[in-house]
Amino acid sequence: MKASDADILIIPGYTNSGPDHWQSRWQAKLSTARRVEQAEWSKPVREDWAARIAEEVNASTRPVVLVAHSLGVPSLLHAIPQFKKPVAGAFLVAPPDVTNPDIRPKHLMTFGPYPRDPLPFPSITVASRNDPFGAYEHADEIAASWGSLLIDAGESGHINADSGHGPWPEGTMVFAQFLSRLKG
Repeated sequence: MKASDADILIIPGYTNSGPDHWQSRWQAKLSTARRVEQAEWSKPVREDWAARIAEEVNASTRPVVLVAHSLGVPSLLHAIPQFKKPVAGAFLVAPPDVTNPDIRPKHLMTFGPYPRDPLPFPSITVASRNDPFGAYEHADEIAASWGSLLIDAGESGHINADSGHGPWPEGTMVFAQFLSRLKG
């Protein structure tokens, strides 16, 4: 599948993705990409975030490819039962451990636990060895339960602009390869 053949839904995490974040850069470069906007970025409510994602999936006219980062990952997982249209694939980056009692802010724990059922579409999970919001071992465990291919990003922090991943060329290459294997 080519990017132009899909509705690429960008699903940011807590506080949204700023202009230097790789998600914002991808959205600007990919003509069929659009951001799933949330009413409240700094006080997220799991049910509201999941409902917005489902609305965007269900309103899509082309095959859907989901690109979620951080808190966008559990939000997407909780939205799946509301999908009325098929999803071609999901690219899941830096899933936080929302069951960790040390997570800050504390209300992010309301996004846990993660559903552990196999995903009904192909997926890739990209995780860092030193993500302050989720241990690599946690990402490995949840990706395995979903049937998701896990990509080890090494020591990449939270894979965001703050950790030096604005352009993120390695992610762009992995995403392009993933897209090429998807069926529309």
